Amino acid sequence: MDFQVGEKVIYPNHGIGVVESIQTRPIPGGKISLYQLRILANDSRVWVPQQNAGGVGLRHVITTSDARRIFNLLGDGNIDQHPNWKGRFKENSDKMRTGSLHEVAVVLKGLTFLSRKKSLSFREKRMLDRAKFLLVSELAEVEGKTFAAVEERVDRALNKTFGPNGGAATKKPVQKPVVGRRASDA
Repeated sequence: MDFQVGEKVIYPNHGIGVVESIQTRPIPGGKISLYQLRILANDSRVWVPQQNAGGVGLRHVITTSDARRIFNLLGDGNIDQHPNWKGRFKENSDKMRTGSLHEVAVVLKGLTFLSRKKSLSFREKRMLDRAKFLLVSELAEVEGKTFAAVEERVDRALNKTFGPNGGAATKKPVQKPVVGRRASDA
């Protein structure tokens, strides 16, 4: 995957960066080409080996059609997550490391749903905040809108999934009475 100087890219778990330079440096046994990225969120610098860019998840900013799919995913009413804390945290951490905005959206939706049912642990709360920041900042870049405007749109999409009262929009099974037995027998 090749990137050009001045191009905006996504560095997993850090967000949008700009390729500031492409340099070749000597190493024992040869040379290595590196992308120098400036991460916009905190103005830090990161060096990524050109031949390993795909391996670390460095990618182009999504397209507008991808952005539409993300908003559809946020509002589709489907929530799938691991039932126990340790498994859920590991799955969500793995998804965040992929750098895929789709996976980040899945994490955001699952943790938002959970946060409306109960208090999140400190680590899950931090992951929820990070997922929302990464998602909103990339969507704002794609759509050319402010962070606040896109955040509001993301919240509206999530509310479609969770319903107006914060509960899941998915229907819960209704318990049917057992015919032919008295209530005291059940």
